[in-house]
Amino acid sequence: MSNHLPQLTDWLPTTIKEVKLRGWDYLDVILFSGDAYIDHPSFGTAVIARLLESEGLRVGIVPQPNWRDDLRDFKKLGRPCLFFAVTAGVMDSMINRYTANKRIRSNDAYTPDGRSDMRPDRAVTVYSRILRELYPDVPILLGGVEASLRRVTHYDYWDDTLHPTILMDTGADLLIYGMGEQPLKSLLKQTREGKCIGEIDNVPQTAYLRPKNQVPKNSFDEEVSLFSHEECLSDKRKQARNFRVVEEQSNRLSAARILQEVANQTLVVNPPCPPMTEEQIDASFNLPYTRLPHPKYRGKHIPAYEMIKFSVNLHRGCFGGCSFCTISAHQGKFIASRSKQSIMEEVMKITQMPDFKGYISDLGGPSANMYRMQGKDLSVCEKCKKPSCIFPKVCFNLNTNHSDLLDIYKEVDALPGVKKSFIGSGIRYDMLLHESDDKETNSANREYLEELIKNHVSGRLKVAPEHTSETTLKIMRKPSFNYFQRFQTIFDRLNKEHGLKQQLIPYFISSHPGCTDEDMAELAATTKELDFRLEQVQDFTPSPMTLAAEIYYTGLHPYTLKPVYTAKKSMQKNTQRQFFFWYEPKQRGSIIRKLKRIGRNDLIKKLYG
Repeated sequence: MSNHLPQLTDWLPTTIKEVKLRGWDYLDVILFSGDAYIDHPSFGTAVIARLLESEGLRVGIVPQPNWRDDLRDFKKLGRPCLFFAVTAGVMDSMINRYTANKRIRSNDAYTPDGRSDMRPDRAVTVYSRILRELYPDVPILLGGVEASLRRVTHYDYWDDTLHPTILMDTGADLLIYGMGEQPLKSLLKQTREGKCIGEIDNVPQTAYLRPKNQVPKNSFDEEVSLFSHEECLSDKRKQARNFRVVEEQSNRLSAARILQEVANQTLVVNPPCPPMTEEQIDASFNLPYTRLPHPKYRGKHIPAYEMIKFSVNLHRGCFGGCSFCTISAHQGKFIASRSKQSIMEEVMKITQMPDFKGYISDLGGPSANMYRMQGKDLSVCEKCKKPSCIFPKVCFNLNTNHSDLLDIYKEVDALPGVKKSFIGSGIRYDMLLHESDDKETNSANREYLEELIKNHVSGRLKVAPEHTSETTLKIMRKPSFNYFQRFQTIFDRLNKEHGLKQQLIPYFISSHPGCTDEDMAELAATTKELDFRLEQVQDFTPSPMTLAAEIYYTGLHPYTLKPVYTAKKSMQKNTQRQFFFWYEPKQRGSIIRKLKRIGRNDLIKKLYG
């Protein structure tokens, strides 16, 4: 990067002029994305485009096409030889565009200058329908978070109703869910053998629709059928039971093929690919990214890029299984970790960037401290379908040794040009505080904790206890609040010992299923006692394909089928949220009245003396 000034042809083409600059007169694949085009391994559009390129294909990208004019953006690169690929981008477009109160957000982190009007609601559906109308005979392939989380019947918070598989709404031929590299390679192999996308039905980690009587023979070991979309519409209990099946299958090492009837068709969801090997994930990160936004954005500020510009992703996947989180639904619970060599090479590239000042902003992942962690005996994992390896307690078979991470931190910090590396991703402190039977692991984890707090906090360390109520935490699949208090004690002690003035910033959620007004009042009193005035807080937003969203919609816990209370009305949600801000004078009168109503005068005393 230091001795090569990037040329326009270093990025994949986004206009016909750029296509011609490469000497091409056709494209094999045209990729439509709801995000700006940033050629960096943190952005799925770039990863998939670079993978297609590495397979010898000619690829064009249309980032954030205008869907409101004469549709020239959808026509400008013409017709691809193989297929259109459609993604909403790094986030579900509805979560990207709306707050928990269903108000339009004022900015979009994945858009130049944060503009909030550059992508439509339900971007995957809007783009696909336009393409289907303009090019009825060209296959459409869906991918990315929005398509992935909407692959079966799912609850849509913004319409407050159940939606069928996104394949119905889009008319697309095939959907790749989760991290797309491995299924995409298998798919391309079959297209090279002369198969059309619409005929391919045996690639793992894909989903497609077929007429009821034309479902292909199952080429996988098992098969399971869900209640039909129509049955779920009329019976919330059936939707809850479906969710449990889907979640358990997506957390198995060898899963079953899933079938679901919708209208007069059958949705087929093939089981996931095995977790990526070190060699496979390295190959993805080692593709020739420029690591820069496309030159068309010169002079513009893209918030999401600025955030990850000097950060390095060490692994994928998360075995936390939190009820409200979409990471394991999309990336899976099995960790795929990069080799140390691949990580160090990426850090070296960052040190050569002209505006790098010596600080790596994050050596992380979906959860920062899960690198290289997996079952000690994989034959035990083969039998498991639990969504979390650390809830309700850390699995006896999980290797929680942090020594590989320690090794990476130390090697990165020893590199010329690196002054300091920080950890910006969330830390699972319950794993760090867990006492295992292995003395070496316990010793490495104590060392990691000290190293983290002493050398890798950029002034503020963000952690996510999410709540103080044991009942709510259990539904969230989060550890007891006692773990946070133990962690805070260690954090404060180490800060004192090393003469540091760092802050611990806890994240909390209100209105989560299972949470009552009294739970929120207790949260206010507990956090006041710990001397926190909360700032990192959010109102619960039901995301498609999460346990919490299913409880919110059905009123039942899919694993017990027992009722769970959830604050749903605006007034109920606002009442819960105001407890975060008990210290604001304008909230005081309302909070005192509420506490009197629920008979908690003791908490009035705790909060206001």
